[in-house]
Amino acid sequence: MKKVLIITLLAWVICFPAFGQSGEGLKVFISVDMEGITGVVTSKECSRSGKDYGFFRKIMTLEANAAVEGALAAGATEIWVRDAHGSARNILPDLFNKNAKLLRDWSGGPKGMMEGIDETFDAVIFIGYHAKAGTPDAIIEHTSSGTVTDMSINGISLPEAGYNALMAGHFNVPVVFVAGDKALCEQVKGLFGEVVTVAVKKGIGAAVLSLHPEVAQEKIRKGVEKALSNLNKYKPYKLSPPYTLVLKLKNERMVYNGAFYPGAKRTGDWELTYKSNDIMEIIKAFGWMRK
Repeated sequence: MKKVLIITLLAWVICFPAFGQSGEGLKVFISVDMEGITGVVTSKECSRSGKDYGFFRKIMTLEANAAVEGALAAGATEIWVRDAHGSARNILPDLFNKNAKLLRDWSGGPKGMMEGIDETFDAVIFIGYHAKAGTPDAIIEHTSSGTVTDMSINGISLPEAGYNALMAGHFNVPVVFVAGDKALCEQVKGLFGEVVTVAVKKGIGAAVLSLHPEVAQEKIRKGVEKALSNLNKYKPYKLSPPYTLVLKLKNERMVYNGAFYPGAKRTGDWELTYKSNDIMEIIKAFGWMRK
């Protein structure tokens, strides 16, 4: 009887490789930004004051839905989607996939674009992400609010996808899929190693060459399903403590204000440094110092 039970359990594991850490099914966290959505080329298209915002807001919602559909196809039983752009109230609830949960607005806590992430998730997905500030041939490249010219931890210059992945890594959750422009996809491959990416557009200077929205959505759908079908391939993104944050800002007022954060030191022209053995303390300091 015991042999039969063991064989049955082994067969279940082989047949359902996507089920993850919780033992209750695959739980997926999806963080969605807007600048990296297909077709978007100017900041106004991502702003409520822009005349085309409504259109691209819909495309953002559909790309989020495509990721949800890919996760469901891979066996996901619980999916959280974090609206992570601007007001954090961009994804259209009435068009949003009913099989997922939508997290809107900012909590005021340090997790920001990763609000809700914890150790109960099995995988993280980034949709609509963009490259870091100063990246050549990247679309609306910036870091955080746009007041940052560079953010590095332990000497590694990071895009938003990088420090958000470190938050996921803090909870031992890997980033398995990223969609955005080509420059961003190249950056995350260099950081994470094993990760599935979909470039929905390519920057040519300040211009953009984009996929049709339906083509982009299908590639995202298939890419997410592929990424979640073999979670053993991916590792949480982590750096070794102690952590040293070096933050370069855009003007004197920001640097002067940031230096008042406990433990922060001015270390150069428009540059601040902060050290900690806790990556979440680094994230908290970054959030305060860049204001």
